[in-house]
Amino acid sequence: MKFVSWNVNGIRSIGKKEALRWIDDIDLDFLSLQEIKATLDQIPKDLFNREFKNLYVSSSVNKGQSGVATYTNIDIDYYSNCYEVDILKEGRINELHFNNIAYFNVYFPNGKRSTERLEYKLSFYNRFLVHINGLRDRGYHIIFCGDINTAHKEIDLARAKENEDISGFLPIEREWIDRVIKDGYIDAFRYKYPNKKDRYSWWSMRTRARERNVGWRIDYFFVSNDLKKKIVDCDILDDIKGSDHAPIILDLDIE
Repeated sequence: MKFVSWNVNGIRSIGKKEALRWIDDIDLDFLSLQEIKATLDQIPKDLFNREFKNLYVSSSVNKGQSGVATYTNIDIDYYSNCYEVDILKEGRINELHFNNIAYFNVYFPNGKRSTERLEYKLSFYNRFLVHINGLRDRGYHIIFCGDINTAHKEIDLARAKENEDISGFLPIEREWIDRVIKDGYIDAFRYKYPNKKDRYSWWSMRTRARERNVGWRIDYFFVSNDLKKKIVDCDILDDIKGSDHAPIILDLDIE
């Protein structure tokens, strides 16, 4: 099975740029988009030509902000917007269950705006980890993807020293990813490419950072340890433009 995750920074903008047309040319089972900034009725119908049987959308109560959407042809046993984690109803989670797998498309909060938003980001992190651990304890395999809004290690951003006091690379944020890994979840990209440098998924649009590859790896696929041996590949599709993020792709040897 193949999964694609992309923070599109506005699905209507992506539609105008025709920046999702590449989806027609690849084999995939799940297309998970973050920061769509739209409601279901505002999502363009002509983003790509291929048809998906199912579209799941969680939109923010704050119009024009956040929001996630997941396209799939897989039959889903259970769907939730997961408001027990996304308590402010900002449209941050699609939770889908199929074949004893709990799959999450998540746009995690950004903590740069204020101390209050950083505190909310950390509380969101904690609620999410409790939630997926509970599902795993009930026997579910876990896959989660999306914009985590934190670079884990110095290898995951171009200028670590300059950003060690900035939300997105604060020790307390990075420690949460340590906890995720300690709790038995695998960063699929680092599992395949443990020492790969200069691979990023987000670049500031204000400084021509993408042209200079001054970026951050803040978009991830994580799988529970019981799926580790199923990871065929995980990569960043950094040649695809249209957003300040690059899409990421996960290939798992499961049916």
